[in-house]
Amino acid sequence: MTTFSPKGKEIKREWHLVDADGMVLGRLASEIATVLMGKHRPGYAPHLDTGDNVIVVNASKLVMTARKADNTFAYRHSGYPGGLRKESYADLLEKRPEELLKITVRGMLPKTSLGRQMLKKLHVYASDSHPHQAQTPIKLELPSAKRAS
Repeated sequence: MTTFSPKGKEIKREWHLVDADGMVLGRLASEIATVLMGKHRPGYAPHLDTGDNVIVVNASKLVMTARKADNTFAYRHSGYPGGLRKESYADLLEKRPEELLKITVRGMLPKTSLGRQMLKKLHVYASDSHPHQAQTPIKLELPSAKRAS
């Protein structure tokens, strides 16, 4: 018996819509990363991008538990001496919620050119409207990414 390996032309990409209203950041990000990588499909191959496109709306209504908003920081460096900048997740959630979710999902994807290719299929919007109606996205129900109570 031979191992099945999907070809690039055989991969059928779908569009999934996720409503992030009241969802916990980390649990939502791990489910999104699974769909972006294609691990939800039976024909998953780690050397190919077999994942689907994901649209996330209401990113400004994400929730973080256990005071992680104030105790977790996003770091970036300008490349110059003394150029390290840090911003708390609470500030990011208030100012740029799309960027907060992208940073979190990026950390769960492969750290290669394949991971960067997968991240391009993530479309995050702070409000409940998005410009991808023409793709007719399927509403994605995430069982493990429970809403915060």
